[in-house]
Amino acid sequence: MIALIDYDIGNLRSARRALEKVGADVVMARTAEELLQADAAVLPGVGAFGDCMSNLRGRGLEEAVVAFAKSGRPFLGICVGLQMLFERGFENGEHRGLGLIPGDVKLLNVMDMKIPQIGWNTIGIKKTGCPILTGIPDQSFFYFVHSYAVFPSDDRVVAAETVYGQDYPSIIWKDNIFATQFHPEKSQKTGLLLLENFVKYASK
Repeated sequence: MIALIDYDIGNLRSARRALEKVGADVVMARTAEELLQADAAVLPGVGAFGDCMSNLRGRGLEEAVVAFAKSGRPFLGICVGLQMLFERGFENGEHRGLGLIPGDVKLLNVMDMKIPQIGWNTIGIKKTGCPILTGIPDQSFFYFVHSYAVFPSDDRVVAAETVYGQDYPSIIWKDNIFATQFHPEKSQKTGLLLLENFVKYASK
């Protein structure tokens, strides 16, 4: 059973539909108890870093998310769900994150390019053996919508990078924790393959 963490961040139907399409048994986890009973978890996120963290805390889920990720069970963060894993975010002020991965979330330095980045972009695989990248070639396209990116203190957690004005991590992998800056549920066949890989990893 995979918990899709519901903390009032908007419509989660596309993420749920994509996970179910690749064989997941999905439960919408709205409480700490529902989350902690699951075999694996997915933390989505849309909007601003601070708002997402505030909603997570308001639903009483912050400690449960941290405990789940530290339990060794498979965990996947998506978009702002990736950013929230870090220590601090600097969108509309400074905000404390979950602190699971050392580093910060900062505005992309895109020079004369448009912000936010909206659309398809490629990933450059930096770390071999990542379970969620099984069967996914280097330079595959995924769908991005974001203005901020993560900058980890330790580059060893970077499984893939993307270039938009600058290089930034687009996939993070640390032990049982995986996270993507892009939206796999909006990335057609390649995104579904990534989610299928996560579901398979979670079922082992």
